[in-house]
Amino acid sequence: MLSMGVLRSQTPSDDLNKERILGVIPNFQTVNDPNAAFRPLTVRQKFHLFARETVDPFTFAGAAMGAGLSQAGNEDPKYGQGGRAYAQRFGAAFTDIATQNFFADFLLASALHEDPRYFRRGSEYGFFYRVGYAMSRVVVTRTDAGHRTFNFAGIGGMAMGIGLSDAYYPPGSVNAMEFGSRILTSLTAAALGNILPEFWPDIQRKLFHRHDHPPPATP
Repeated sequence: MLSMGVLRSQTPSDDLNKERILGVIPNFQTVNDPNAAFRPLTVRQKFHLFARETVDPFTFAGAAMGAGLSQAGNEDPKYGQGGRAYAQRFGAAFTDIATQNFFADFLLASALHEDPRYFRRGSEYGFFYRVGYAMSRVVVTRTDAGHRTFNFAGIGGMAMGIGLSDAYYPPGSVNAMEFGSRILTSLTAAALGNILPEFWPDIQRKLFHRHDHPPPATP
């Protein structure tokens, strides 16, 4: 169960990542240092993580882009065409993101004592191993005690958010086939979305430090 005493007494920690990939894409959920000592997030930190990634400008931009693509092909949710339909699509897209973040990264992660962050494997491992590891974190996560477990919070939060969308999607877009399609799309996006954070520190070193040389030895 959630501990409201913990929620009130703890303060958000600097342990939360503030980095942006390419200066734009939020990387808040990633723990970059594979060798860092594991420290679980408090309930308040999990809420802070959910809020930070949800109200980020990149999230609004992503919702706007998704609504535009849906509008262009009149795809689900089928609100129709025109300015009003686009506004409805944008609202639905942002709400989809917000509810899934809330259920997965805060509510279920807190109740089930799971850690919603992505822990990098690092350059000590091979390329294909790291790609497989990154994609597998969609279904595997850490508990607050640091043990591996099935990602109940991530999968359950995704399903709960998609299920809740039936309350505001038009009737033509509320059916079992659409639900299954959105689950598959969300799982695929989450799996692929872990790959860039896994390799971003390596890319940074290649881009910005490739001409660096060790300092000369002191005589």
